Amino acid sequence: MPPICYSAMPTADAEHLWTGGRDAYDNLPETMVSDGPGHPCRHCLKNIDAGDLLLVFAYRPFPELQPYAETGPIFLHKNRCERYKAEEELPPVLKTSRDFIVRGYGENNRIVYGTGAVTATTDVPGYAEELLKRREIAYVHVRSARNNCFQCRIDKQKAPAFSEASAFI
Repeated sequence: MPPICYSAMPTADAEHLWTGGRDAYDNLPETMVSDGPGHPCRHCLKNIDAGDLLLVFAYRPFPELQPYAETGPIFLHKNRCERYKAEEELPPVLKTSRDFIVRGYGENNRIVYGTGAVTATTDVPGYAEELLKRREIAYVHVRSARNNCFQCRIDKQKAPAFSEASAFI
């Protein structure tokens, strides 16, 4: 099986918000000041440092509205940051918690039932690989185990549809 790849929020989505665009609920993002760890940027996949400005907004990492298209609050550096590039390595934001929800989705962007599991951070890569071996699973989401917020996506290989496509277009 090809190695897994961690995918951050597409740059097109971040640019949309950095240039005054609206979120998944048609609201403008709110600006906050980070008080330190606990504000992971979904574009660079690093924590936003204390004192730095951030945007908080509703995000739907799915191409269309449908019953399984989970939408929730996430953070983004207010000022442009570079998109996470070390796709084969566990991103920095996934090293800040003891566990995450890892869940598989089919080509139709629906949850594959029975795949969601609270997973120890050290086990995230292995569980994602195990899920991605299954024919019916197209990709995996990593989400906060406490708040269910989207962290990043994991694919069998680079996924041009998610990496390049905007959720806002």
